Amino acid sequence: MPDAAFSDPRLAEVYDPLDPDRSDLDVYAAIADELGARTVLDIGCGTGTFACLLAGRGLTVTALDPAAASVDVARRKPGADLVDWVVGDVGALPPLAVDLVTMTANVAQVFLTDAGWDATLRGARGALRPGGRLVFESRDPARRAWEEWDRARSCTTADVPGIGPVETWVDVLDVRGDLVAFRWTFVFGSDGAVLTSDSTLRFRTRAQLVASVTAAGLVVEEVRDAPDRPGREFVVLAHRPDRGSTVLAEHGHRCDR
Repeated sequence: MPDAAFSDPRLAEVYDPLDPDRSDLDVYAAIADELGARTVLDIGCGTGTFACLLAGRGLTVTALDPAAASVDVARRKPGADLVDWVVGDVGALPPLAVDLVTMTANVAQVFLTDAGWDATLRGARGALRPGGRLVFESRDPARRAWEEWDRARSCTTADVPGIGPVETWVDVLDVRGDLVAFRWTFVFGSDGAVLTSDSTLRFRTRAQLVASVTAAGLVVEEVRDAPDRPGREFVVLAHRPDRGSTVLAEHGHRCDR
C-alpha cells in the first residue's frame, strides 16, 4: 500500500510545494539524452514531475504509480495530457517496448521483500524493448543516511497557495537490519490539523542490487556514483539482452548472434 504522503489527497497536494527542488531529476534527464531514449516508462512517478518534464521534451512517456491521489495531482500539471498515466503496480501495465525504464528518488527502496523487488524488476524487464535500459538509484547503506533524519535537520515550512502554511519534519522510528522505518509529520496552519505518514525503506548493498537485477534477467552495465550526491547513492544502469542472445538448453551453452 502507498504511504499516506502519496495516497492521502491532502498530503499529495502539498508534496511538490514542500519539496520544490527537483534538481535530482536532472541526472535522469541527462541519462535519457545520453542513451537517445524516445520512449520511457517511469515507475513510481508520484506527482508526475519527471514524466511531464520528459513529455515536454517530446518523449513518449508512460507513468506508473499505485497512489491514485498522487496521479490525480500529476494529471493537473502542464503537459500532463501528453503522458499515459497508469494507477497500479507493474502488473497493471499495458504491453510496452520502451527504450528506458526509470525509478527515481526512493522508488527502488520501497520494495521491502525480495519477492516484491524481483516482481518489479521483472515487470521493468518485460516493459523494455530488447536492448532497452533500466536506470534507478538506491542509497548506499554504508553512509547511514537515516542518522540525519530528525526534526532539527529536516523541519521546513512552506506557504502553499490556497492551503496556507504547512510545517513538516521526519523522525526515525526503527532501524532493523537493512530496514529503516520513519514518520513524516505535517502540521497545517490553516486549521491546525496534524497528519502523519509512516514509511519504511530497504537499504540494499551494491552487491545485493547487482545480484537482484541479474536474477531478474537484466545485464548490469555499470553502477555509477550519483553526481549530485557523490558517495551517497548508487545509480544502477542495466539493459535487457537483445534477441540475439539465447540460451540453448539442449546444447548447454550460450549462443550470441
